[in-house]
Amino acid sequence: MKRPLAAVSAVLLTSGLLTCVATAAHAAPPTAPAPDASAPAATVLRTNPGAVQGSSAESYQVHSTKVDATGATHTRYTRNYQGLRVYGGDFVIHAAPNGSYAGSSVGLAAPLTIGTTAKVTAAAAKKAARAGFTGKAEAVGTPELFVDASSGRGRLAWETVVSGWQPDGQTPSRLHVITDATTGGAIGAYDEIEAVAGTGNSLYSGTVSIDTTLSGSTYRMTDPSHGNGSTCDMNNGTSSCTTFTDADNTWGTGANSNRQSAAVDAHFGAAKTFDYYKNVHARNGIFGNGTGVPSRVHYGSSYVNAFWDGSRMTYGDGSGNSRPLVSLDVAAHEMSHGVTENVVPGGLTYSGESGGLNEATSDIFGNMVEFFANTSADPGDYQVGEKININGNGTPLRYMYNPSLDGSSDSCWSTSTKNKDVHYSSGVANHFYFNLAEGTGATAYGTSPVCGSAPAVTGIGRAKAEKIWFRALDVYFTSNTAYVSTSNPANTARAYSLRAATDLYGSCSAEYKAVQAAWTAVNVAGNDAPCSTGNDFSVSLSPTAGSVNPGGSASTTVATATTSGSAQTVTFSASGLPSGASAAFSPSSVTSGGSSTLTISTSAGTPPGTYSVTVNGAGSVTRSATYTLTVNGTGGGCTAPGQKLANPGFESGGTGWTATSGVITNSSGQPARTGSYKAWLDGYGSSHTDTLAQSVSLPSGCSSYTLSFWLHIDSAETTSSVAYDTLRVQVLNSGGTVLATLATYSNLNKAAGYTQRSFSLASYAGQTVSLKFTGTEDASLQTSFVVDDSAVTVS
Repeated sequence: MKRPLAAVSAVLLTSGLLTCVATAAHAAPPTAPAPDASAPAATVLRTNPGAVQGSSAESYQVHSTKVDATGATHTRYTRNYQGLRVYGGDFVIHAAPNGSYAGSSVGLAAPLTIGTTAKVTAAAAKKAARAGFTGKAEAVGTPELFVDASSGRGRLAWETVVSGWQPDGQTPSRLHVITDATTGGAIGAYDEIEAVAGTGNSLYSGTVSIDTTLSGSTYRMTDPSHGNGSTCDMNNGTSSCTTFTDADNTWGTGANSNRQSAAVDAHFGAAKTFDYYKNVHARNGIFGNGTGVPSRVHYGSSYVNAFWDGSRMTYGDGSGNSRPLVSLDVAAHEMSHGVTENVVPGGLTYSGESGGLNEATSDIFGNMVEFFANTSADPGDYQVGEKININGNGTPLRYMYNPSLDGSSDSCWSTSTKNKDVHYSSGVANHFYFNLAEGTGATAYGTSPVCGSAPAVTGIGRAKAEKIWFRALDVYFTSNTAYVSTSNPANTARAYSLRAATDLYGSCSAEYKAVQAAWTAVNVAGNDAPCSTGNDFSVSLSPTAGSVNPGGSASTTVATATTSGSAQTVTFSASGLPSGASAAFSPSSVTSGGSSTLTISTSAGTPPGTYSVTVNGAGSVTRSATYTLTVNGTGGGCTAPGQKLANPGFESGGTGWTATSGVITNSSGQPARTGSYKAWLDGYGSSHTDTLAQSVSLPSGCSSYTLSFWLHIDSAETTSSVAYDTLRVQVLNSGGTVLATLATYSNLNKAAGYTQRSFSLASYAGQTVSLKFTGTEDASLQTSFVVDDSAVTVS
């Protein structure tokens, strides 16, 4: 019999005494289920796949959802194509407060239509990756076949991670090497370890207050006010680290001869960066979950670097161990890499223009933290690393007001910017941000030139500029956002920062116009329409999407409205139609405020797929809207629709399913959603793994393939930040290889009652696959994952 009486222990501190309290392993917490903020985005994906350059060969996974104060939502997704991860395929669905579609941020320039069979073997890719590693390699990972869409268009590639040390022998390296899976050519590489670059010589913030922890009679450099972030001493080695302690809670002397002094800078920097993101941008620390950052100081010998490795900060002591790299802007710069990689799935790709935007984001927020801390010893400025003296001549690493002063960075965008090291291509965004905040020409922080004949810019101040840049990063940027993109002009920093300015201050507000002017001043143009002061109108569609069989037609109403000035004649046209299709407007022109009916007719030979059709209205200006047309498989030939799972509600016991003993049960310890039986995974309160699986054949030629099930999660875990127990939902091929992980749930998702979950299986049409649920529980405090009323519906 499955564990109806199992119990675990919880510890309570009462009047200084530890008391053990028995807690039923299966007691459901008395909390109401949280509303699914990503639901509007899921609806958009079902009804409007063209909004994300999607196709029936794809599946999507929610990465995060942000809800504005207005109720508008912004849901980030990652993408799989025929079971393969798509690098650069991430996107954001924006939904209005009423749940209606409000646009998207998409890295792809066109739907993916590539083969998934590699001509180059994994062994060859692994060998090439090892050969291209210039440092000391310690391990070469197994190559992963994936779709590289970092350029906006997909190609089949291998990604191999080589771990070891960079040529200096002290900087760790996790180099991701990308190899073309068709030709074997090198596509590129980037290092997961993000560090301050430079060589040379270099305690900085004066007397400051830091938060520590008293243990017995000893103080430890662990910060309870900022997620228990701690600071430790590497003792000029590269492995072990000892947390700093002190007897009187007075740390350091302000001189490098005292090892605590550098630790004070690092500890203070971690706390101020945490406070900046929380107080200015309402982000709960670097990771967004209230967890603090560990900091390691005195790393290596004469190590002239500092780096962020995805979870912690590490600082060297500089040339001759005399100038530790622990200044406030360096600390905040590196930790801002952590924010970027936690907000955007995988971070902004660390090469080319997206890599420049990554580095610029860290420079921008590193300096904004310096202004936020407002110490007299290190006041805010727009120089990067000016205190650590890496160059050995008193100059900073970078100048935001005129980046080219360092001799390498771009102050103005050009076609060669994408080919520069990311620390130098960052100059374009750094210069833009300075112009936006402070303006061009002579300022209190330096003189900012304009590029070419661009007009001068009047700054809007740091408080507004930092809000715009963070909003663009948090809500709009995708992993391959660039300065300029010919293939996908909407996926640019200019376009997204203008959307952020619109959200915060309104379209064509003074702030919006300042963003336009600041980008123009660094030679980054865009296709954003100028703010009109004369006659203007808008174009909208209802509905915004439709589907047809080849030879059929779809219609939508094209509405216009006068937005400024007088009404005018608007003439319609359409572009982006698939071959064999035509568009007709009735009437072909209207006076703004009127409407027309657009009919798109396809031929028998129109190829199946999803197409983004641009509907244009031309008057004194041209305004556009996008209609997503889905052309179904030839003739709509879905020959075997219906529900495909055997025993979907488990009422026939284990029939049709392969499961761990005791999983399919009618035990009263957890209620079924309907009937008596359900699948109950885990719930033991000890280390345990349960599985549940069924093989299913999916016919080809259908338009919809949906896996759905109802899930209830009951947990005795009390944490709000750590996933101790998990349930993975996966698709496997007939050989048992995992093709995709559709979702991972945990104790953090616990809620009363059942919630229905749905996923597209369109990527596996025409295949026989296995659907597998794997529940994994740690050594204490039970979590039960209860599945009922499943279905695979094909139509």
